[in-house]
Amino acid sequence: MAEPRPGLALRFQRRFLAARPLRSLPWPELEQSLRAAPDSALLADILRETILHPLCVKYPPSAKYRRCFLTELIKKLESTAAEPLDELYQALADVLKEEEESTHCYKNYLLVLLLIVNSKSMACADASLPSRVLQPSGDCVSLCESTALISGGTTGLLTWEAALHLAQWALQNPGLFRDRTILELGSGIGFTGIAICKTCQPRTFIFSDCHPRVLRQLGENIQLNGFTPEPDVTWSIQTESQGQEVEGQNCQNPKVVVAELDWGSATEKQLLGLRADVVIAADVVYDPEIILALIGMLQKLSTSRADRKAPEVFIASTIRNPDTHQLFQAELDKAGIRWQVIPTHSSCNFLYDVQPDVTILQLFI
Repeated sequence: MAEPRPGLALRFQRRFLAARPLRSLPWPELEQSLRAAPDSALLADILRETILHPLCVKYPPSAKYRRCFLTELIKKLESTAAEPLDELYQALADVLKEEEESTHCYKNYLLVLLLIVNSKSMACADASLPSRVLQPSGDCVSLCESTALISGGTTGLLTWEAALHLAQWALQNPGLFRDRTILELGSGIGFTGIAICKTCQPRTFIFSDCHPRVLRQLGENIQLNGFTPEPDVTWSIQTESQGQEVEGQNCQNPKVVVAELDWGSATEKQLLGLRADVVIAADVVYDPEIILALIGMLQKLSTSRADRKAPEVFIASTIRNPDTHQLFQAELDKAGIRWQVIPTHSSCNFLYDVQPDVTILQLFI
């Protein structure tokens, strides 16, 4: 049975605006729909929800990506008996006229909340069980990202898989972040933190990284999404004032800090000034040397809390090399840091048809 037109167009929209790999878009479903009813109106709907969408017009994916997408749409159209769609050819002509490819592009991530509803109101085999329903939040994270995996000697200028997964988990657990101070280690260009700031109402969010180009792009992306980082002073001074938060502060507009934080040189006194309630990180466990630096950072956080409760720590990792992830777990054990795997719902991802191999660990420091 062919998928209803609005649902199919929105599935294309969600993946296209985030510039997900073209192969992950629902092309088979589109072909099935066109075979059942060769109507160019469906392609017009998809065009309107992607290339012509206001977000794409304002913050477009790379010209190459849009060109390949339109070429594939035209192939699908020409393989049917549907009427030609002039708007489709015009859109491709407009992209072809654009200047030489840039080293940066935009990606727009539409955020999705998880709602728990009573199954009695739905057609469900077991009405006694709650059902999980994905609901668009109405929020979007727009980012300027590098088009290359490595740029300027760093991999931190694009969004990695575990950051997407950690953000979706955070959207499903907003109470963990509400009215609290969050420290993110290795923020990269900011997707996870911006998503949390937009949906989870933290009191303060501290983005941190150590690479100058990453920090510059991170600051630009934060402002792109409507937040204003604290004045550009040394991060230790920036965060020492956090102990003077006004009670009842409006948490819908969190205080945002961008910190240059080197795990090796950060002192316990500086970390104490952060006053973090929750510490998060995504895709920071990928190299043995970095693992040791991360463990050292966690130990400093553990001993720099004075009389405060130890922060809750959550690390999301894409398992590319099982040996590396096992080494991380072994080093945690060696350092006396307890950990447990956080269960996640594979049906709750908002950008994937196939769930990536991502694990979230809760650490007890």
